[in-house]
Amino acid sequence: MPDPSAVFGREASSRPSRASLRTAVVWDVLKDALDRRVGSTGKADLDVLDTGGGSGNFAVPVARLGHRVTVVDPSPNALFALERRAAEAGVADLVTGVQGDVRGLFDVAERGAYDVVLCHGVLEYVDDPAEGVRNTVAALRPGGALSLLGAGLGGAVLARALAGHFTEARTALDDPDGRWGAGDPVPRRFTAEQLTGLAEEAGLSVAAVHGVRIFADLVPGVLVDTEPGAAEALLKLEAAAAELAAFHAIATQLHVLAEKPV
Repeated sequence: MPDPSAVFGREASSRPSRASLRTAVVWDVLKDALDRRVGSTGKADLDVLDTGGGSGNFAVPVARLGHRVTVVDPSPNALFALERRAAEAGVADLVTGVQGDVRGLFDVAERGAYDVVLCHGVLEYVDDPAEGVRNTVAALRPGGALSLLGAGLGGAVLARALAGHFTEARTALDDPDGRWGAGDPVPRRFTAEQLTGLAEEAGLSVAAVHGVRIFADLVPGVLVDTEPGAAEALLKLEAAAAELAAFHAIATQLHVLAEKPV
């Protein structure tokens, strides 16, 4: 299988892009889960479901590994961009986009038909996150894996405080949904305990928890873009801190990998 850096469109020796700094941790965990599933099933090509997958930020790289990916997204524009992106990557035959959402998932997807399900940036926007997780779990085959990515509460509190918006930071800290005010574009944020709780309540076993964008959103872009070696060093720092529970509390996003019993 290709090196993940090449899958994301850059050579391993080149400087990481700002986008890769934000996705590298999740991609590494996801690729490892895909590889393990290939090993456990003996199948080289898996069936992957990407709920809320949009224009294919993860779906297209997964397809480039040789897996079949179904993307469910409510936006026709995003699905059009997905189709174009898959064609440009030469994986149009492996990527299928369908309009829908996680609440009505089985109007457009099959139950128990997928080896891996991605649910990235979805639970923040649904009325019932627990229902959303239950639906993704129902889509998994026994032994399948769920990749769950949600907005982190602590990262938002820290960002507002560092921007000098102390009242908003305190509001987010106290708000049940982690919102800093009426103008907050994110309807809901999570702690690591809340995300893992949703997975466990749906019958999954949590395999790993990672903090995502712990530092990348806080470091000035000009420093990363102009200081020699800064991007590479930041990428390594993100990877090193991602598994440490102490840093989950300040991550912009939280990633949970969980597995369905066989």
